[in-house]
Amino acid sequence: MTEFLNTGAGIALVIAAQSLLVVGFVMISLLFLVYGDRKIWAAVQMRRGPNVVGAFGLLQSVADALKYVVKEIVVPAGADRPVFLLAPMLSFVLAILAWAVVPFSEGWVLADINVAILFVFAVSSLEVYGVIMGGWASNSKYPFLGSLRSAAQMISYEVSLGLIIIGIIISTGSMNLSAIVAAQDGAWGLFSWYWLPHLPMVVLFFVSALAETNRPPFDLPEAESELVAGFMVEYSSTPYLLFMAGEYIAIFLMCALMSLLFFGGWLSPIPGLPDGALWMVGKMAFFFFLFAMVKAIVPRYRYDQLMRIGWKVFLPMSLGWVVLVAFLAKFEVLGGAWARWATGG
Repeated sequence: MTEFLNTGAGIALVIAAQSLLVVGFVMISLLFLVYGDRKIWAAVQMRRGPNVVGAFGLLQSVADALKYVVKEIVVPAGADRPVFLLAPMLSFVLAILAWAVVPFSEGWVLADINVAILFVFAVSSLEVYGVIMGGWASNSKYPFLGSLRSAAQMISYEVSLGLIIIGIIISTGSMNLSAIVAAQDGAWGLFSWYWLPHLPMVVLFFVSALAETNRPPFDLPEAESELVAGFMVEYSSTPYLLFMAGEYIAIFLMCALMSLLFFGGWLSPIPGLPDGALWMVGKMAFFFFLFAMVKAIVPRYRYDQLMRIGWKVFLPMSLGWVVLVAFLAKFEVLGGAWARWATGG
């Protein structure tokens, strides 16, 4: 068996099995994320939420997915059919693809590459094409305008996210996500993590992640009451399900990035307790809870307010923070809190 695994076919089989394991984890998590999102929203509004299908309503997400799958796929007359159907598939596949470089524990990563952050941003940037293709292929002015609006929003906040992460890269001296977690492994437990030296940027990263993934209060692509319609207005059945699944997977990816970049990934918050993947999953679940709470309690922004915050507030602040972190790291201020590459973590 060992000899077979060392052959080309064996290596391909192992990679396929690992890929299926990651995809299976993401897809199963997706069912519970949708359920949790609806339950949290219901609790804030003092409702019961999903409670009929399965014990405590746990199978409600499965029932909803089956409902979408068995419906007829309706393609509008005059639409560019190949592009119309390719757009949701592209959004879904790219959202899944980014998980290839996300480590869940030490060595628990599908592709431990040195440019993992660059890979995530390259894949995330390509998701804009799915939005634009979906709006353009619908052959209607409303989806097309909605896709341009969504693309502008996603691109605007990707700039802030990128600059915030540059500060982390300067502190670590690496774009490898495992190395970033290793740099946060110190004797002070959770106080050794990057959330403390990079405290102002944690809030900016969280808000930018909300806007990047079209979550409330920045869910303007789906704001029918304010902006008539978004890029998905002509979609139904399985293509709509793929768009929605891709959006939730991107949200969960942002939760994973927050855990890895600022909160120690799989590291234990208390010195002495063992590290492991359960800490990573728990942190991701906590950040998704924050995403859901923001959806329930924060009113929606106007589009001009959204763009003003992105370009006139977040961009200057994140750019200034890059300059400040470069200075603090160069001179190893406070014992090298911003220069983990120099102090060894």
